Amino acid sequence: MAHGCLALSMSLVGIYVALSKPLVAAFPVLLLAWLRFGIAALAMPHWLRRPPDEPAMTPRTRGLVFMESFLGNFMFSICMLFGVSLTSAVSAGVIMASIPAAIAVAGFVFLGERITWRTGLAIGCAALGIGLLALAPSTSSVQAPAGGDARPALPWLGNALVFCAVLCEAAYAVIGKSLTGRLGPKRISSLINLWGFALSTPFGLWLAWRFDFGAVGGGTWLLLLFYAMAASIWTVWLWMTGLARVPASQAGVFAVLLPVSAALVGVFALGETLSTAQLAAFVVALSGVMLATWPQRGVDGPSR
Repeated sequence: MAHGCLALSMSLVGIYVALSKPLVAAFPVLLLAWLRFGIAALAMPHWLRRPPDEPAMTPRTRGLVFMESFLGNFMFSICMLFGVSLTSAVSAGVIMASIPAAIAVAGFVFLGERITWRTGLAIGCAALGIGLLALAPSTSSVQAPAGGDARPALPWLGNALVFCAVLCEAAYAVIGKSLTGRLGPKRISSLINLWGFALSTPFGLWLAWRFDFGAVGGGTWLLLLFYAMAASIWTVWLWMTGLARVPASQAGVFAVLLPVSAALVGVFALGETLSTAQLAAFVVALSGVMLATWPQRGVDGPSR
């Protein structure tokens, strides 16, 4: 069940990242982030209440909640969206291949988790699979913002921003592992979303003042609703639920499903083609997930 939650969480992330292209074209990035957090906050106010069996938050826990939101929600979204707009999708995909390794190393350094040979091989498969996927020919095109020209290509800055997003994702996994021992998944989801709303409000209000909301079509609003629910509620709750039972280094392997699911959405929803190299990348990447999740004889639970 824990593995299923982690896999579904990362798959949903890939889906909403792929389907967010029209949203990025319709809204400024910081306004889009503010609307996302605001819609989600309206959907889960009841998750903010502390359950009777949950201890009161300590100053350390409050600090971890803030950092989880700042790095894992706010900065990850900003760095990834701006980074992809400045570099090529191929370069971004290759850099994203380092997410499982970054999470495993962060879990080893900050949580003292042991990297088993199976997890190590799984990380290698994940990196190889996403690398093959990124290097495969792609028919996708970059959309320019509505009413304007595409941003100038600055590969070095775009690559740096995407790598910062990788580090934010690693921090999100490690901090989330620490929080799951203190708070429930629903409360973590609601608290970090509320912090994301607070952090993005100054930018959102400034951009909303001059934005023409009447020019946004009904389909775009429905897509925004799905994006807000998936990004701030479903994926976070699923990730925290699975992370409570699985070491961060092993959970990081499931990050391979993010670009895989995004590519599948491109094929089946956006009309892109699937090459032989891309199919081989899927096989290698999913082999890593199998290595990480296949039950071991004589082991009752995950190592700590």
